[in-house]
Amino acid sequence: MIKGYAGRVLEIDLATQQFSFQPLDEEIARLYIGGKGYGTRLLYDRTEAGIDPLGPDNPLIFATGPLNGSVAPQSNRFAVVCKSPLTGGIGNAT
Repeated sequence: MIKGYAGRVLEIDLATQQFSFQPLDEEIARLYIGGKGYGTRLLYDRTEAGIDPLGPDNPLIFATGPLNGSVAPQSNRFAVVCKSPLTGGIGNAT
């Protein structure tokens, strides 16, 4: 397991106020390193083309990187990824 990812993904549905844990796909985590990469891949996999950026189907993904929680410099960062209402493309912030 890649240690900084904690081995699982937390999914929260704000409409129903329910949550679930999904296992981390380690292959995707290795191919798309870091919060931005992994979050972008999750967004691509979980949305369809043409969704409303301000609609309820647009997920807001908070993703950490593999060094999160370590003593490496700036390893405490995370990325927030979603479909951008400004450009219609992928928007992210770190």
